[in-house]
Amino acid sequence: MHKKFLALGIGLATIMGTAGTVAAQDHVNAVSAKPEEAQKALIGRWDITIDQNGQQAPSWLEVKLSGFRTLVGYFVAASGSSRPVAQVKFGNGKFTFTIPPQWESGKGDLTVNGEITSTGIKGTITYPDGNSFPFTGVKAPELVRKAAPSWGKPIQLFNGKDLTGWKAVGAENQWEVRNGVLTSPKSGANLISEQKFNDFKLHVEFRYKKGSNSGVYLRGRYEVQIEDSPQGAHPSPVYFSGVYGFIAPSVINALGPDQWQTYDITLVGRHVTIVVNGKTVVTNQEIPGITGGALDSNEGEAGPIYFQGDHGPIEFRKVIITPAK
Repeated sequence: MHKKFLALGIGLATIMGTAGTVAAQDHVNAVSAKPEEAQKALIGRWDITIDQNGQQAPSWLEVKLSGFRTLVGYFVAASGSSRPVAQVKFGNGKFTFTIPPQWESGKGDLTVNGEITSTGIKGTITYPDGNSFPFTGVKAPELVRKAAPSWGKPIQLFNGKDLTGWKAVGAENQWEVRNGVLTSPKSGANLISEQKFNDFKLHVEFRYKKGSNSGVYLRGRYEVQIEDSPQGAHPSPVYFSGVYGFIAPSVINALGPDQWQTYDITLVGRHVTIVVNGKTVVTNQEIPGITGGALDSNEGEAGPIYFQGDHGPIEFRKVIITPAK
């Protein structure tokens, strides 16, 4: 009798277990299908423009699906590097997320509240100091190139004599030419080329002082970091030759302060290759979006070369660009 009841119990447990597994699987399928469909409009990369009292400030957001229903992401404010978003709350076409401050002043968090519109997204960003500004956003272009580029003739962007072809923006201009060297002796304005480019190969030779910091912005939107990174430091996307906040070099191949060094950078669509002092440290990597300090978030447009001059002394001597035809 005991064995019969035991066998019966095992049989019932097996049936119940099977039914429970099927029911659980049905629940999983339902959960995995519905949220993805509802959230599809928000998932992706967004080029954002913030209206700061009449001044346009670029920003960027990427929203991803984590697991069955949780939205996560990355956010770039008008300054600073890309930072993770632990959860993007979404419902009824509206979304919100909060992240800790980075370089912003104030004691609060940074909060974004938005909604999906017929043309993209819009909403309000509230900074840690309590100031709030409206924003709008559109889906970022993929920038896929269907064929390899055909290269044109090299262009000397710096003539070795003066600032012809360049303009200073931001603070008072401190850039000058000394003995054939384009020099920013102290923190001040950034320097932007008057010509704009899409895909290109760029050769720059530069020299920085101990502890200084600068950068080369590609199309005015993607910063390749120049800084006196710690010797022996593990590669990081915010250190020397990284695409700021996004792509770490394979190795920090820096020669150190007061030494002339070279970047050879190829940008095709979103894909970048960076050769530092003759060594390839980034190979055909995708840049997800704009980096902090970008001139704008219009990623589908041509843009200038721009040198950061507001973080310390920096010098350039050769600036040669070879645009794609």
